Amino acid sequence: MADEKNDPPKGAEGAGTPAPKTAAESGGASPQAKPDANPPSKAPGGEGGPPGAPARPPSPAPVKAPAPAGAGAPGAPAKPPAAAPPKASAAPKAPIKPDPWSSPLVDALLKKFPGAISEPVIFRNQPSLNVAKEHLVAVCQFLKGTAGGAYNLLTDETAVDFPKRERRFDIVYHLYSFEGNNRLRLRVQVAAGEKVPSVTGVWPTANWLEREIFDMFGVEYDGHPNLKRILMPDGWEGHPLRKDYDILKQDEAWVKANLGIESGQ
Repeated sequence: MADEKNDPPKGAEGAGTPAPKTAAESGGASPQAKPDANPPSKAPGGEGGPPGAPARPPSPAPVKAPAPAGAGAPGAPAKPPAAAPPKASAAPKAPIKPDPWSSPLVDALLKKFPGAISEPVIFRNQPSLNVAKEHLVAVCQFLKGTAGGAYNLLTDETAVDFPKRERRFDIVYHLYSFEGNNRLRLRVQVAAGEKVPSVTGVWPTANWLEREIFDMFGVEYDGHPNLKRILMPDGWEGHPLRKDYDILKQDEAWVKANLGIESGQ
């Protein structure tokens, strides 16, 4: 009996090794905890956050800008822009009409040469008047003098053809005064075959200008010192600046006789 009391108590049936003592019971610190082989996964959307923190909402997907109007599939050729609506045509402007011209010069001409001038007007700031052919040289000599405005330069002399008019040609003179810085236009109307008085005795410049008019229009001048062609060859038939002279017309006989070839037109 005494031996039974001194035997250590047996464990419960089926029990294994005794449970380890707690830190309080052992009086020492608990052993260092081993890292878990399977750590908890990071919270979704909460990168770097503490375990158990609420998940961040996912970032919204980028919104694509709408394609411009008329754009097709990628790589497809762009459609041409729509044509702009036609603009309404502006109303045509009314033609500019000449204004009557009155001046001491006009009064002096009317008094000195009765019936010699007509239609004194100003058109686009330039005075103009018609002169009768019979009085042309006398009027020009007066205009060149100091009393007539000192128009001592003939800047141009030309002609205009109106084939359906009885007086077919306008012979136009452009004058300039250095003294007064003024300009004046004269106009003489003549029929086909009618000769015009030459003004080479008033302005020497008229020599070459009147030859050009004779060459291009066929207008002849009385009193010209050397009235012959200046642009076209001598013997050329026709006058190229007349309205009844076709632009493709050639003097085929002259071309063949002088150049030895057929006319290219």
